[in-house]
Amino acid sequence: MAQSNDANVSLAGFDDEQVRLMEERCIVVDDNDNILRDGSKKECHLMTNIRAGLLHRAFSCFIFHPDTGKLLLQKRAPEKITFPNMWTNTCCSHPLMVSAEIDGVAGAKRAAQRKLEHELGIPSSQVPIESFQYLTRIHYLAPSDGLWGEHEIDYILFVVADVTLDVNRNEVCDEQWVSPDELRKLMEENEPGAFTPWFKLIVSRFLFPWWNVLLESRSGDGPLDAHSLAHLEDSDIHRLL
Repeated sequence: MAQSNDANVSLAGFDDEQVRLMEERCIVVDDNDNILRDGSKKECHLMTNIRAGLLHRAFSCFIFHPDTGKLLLQKRAPEKITFPNMWTNTCCSHPLMVSAEIDGVAGAKRAAQRKLEHELGIPSSQVPIESFQYLTRIHYLAPSDGLWGEHEIDYILFVVADVTLDVNRNEVCDEQWVSPDELRKLMEENEPGAFTPWFKLIVSRFLFPWWNVLLESRSGDGPLDAHSLAHLEDSDIHRLL
């Protein structure tokens, strides 16, 4: 795939920190998730490049409380360049083209651990790599506005953890823990545009059945365990295009 030209797209007027993050090096892949090269976050999120087929790797992480079984949601900050002010799962971002994050599932877990600390201030000690349960990958495309969008192969990760938050307000403007019924009510009471497109896809296709399995797997009064979902792990790519 030829290098895309994004030099003529100005980021003037956006938040300085978010502009800096647009230089991070994402992992550009083909439709089968084979690595092709790196590409800036800016390049990977321009709709002109997405329409030309540019595809990158991502992850979506869901943290559940071990006792209540509730899911931690975040609302993306207004400073975000793509999908600002939208509710979504606990943390969603990208593995980077660095040695620790390029190895498929293992790399997605390390990237999630890094971003949970960056966005929500969750120490890595509270979400050790071995606590992540990988479930599957989805391939989807979604515009944010006329200029920006997403085209990703997205690794879905579940974690059960009792976490402390020290939220980065440049990334996240609100957060809440929800039960399945509370999430359904939240989505019924808000316009569809209040939620990120990847979160809506995951909710509509996968989340509630997986969540039920997680809740039903509890042994007595013991804590939930994300690895109770290990039998659901799927190596296929679900193409939701």
